[in-house]
Amino acid sequence: MAKMKDVRVNIILECTSCVRKNINKESSGISRYITEKNRYNTTSDLELQKFCRYCKKHTTHREIKK
Repeated sequence: MAKMKDVRVNIILECTSCVRKNINKESSGISRYITEKNRYNTTSDLELQKFCRYCKKHTTHREIKK
């Protein structure tokens, strides 16, 4: 039998301010979160306010390509 595509897809959210600043000298990386989204209900890229441990504040995290 043919397997259907999953409705829920795993995505990666990346901090936008760390990427724009080209990573601070003291930080060791870019803040990333892994979450799921419903492919049919949310067709556009997901954008959420999450805590960035490198910026030490809440920033916008945007969906990135795998």
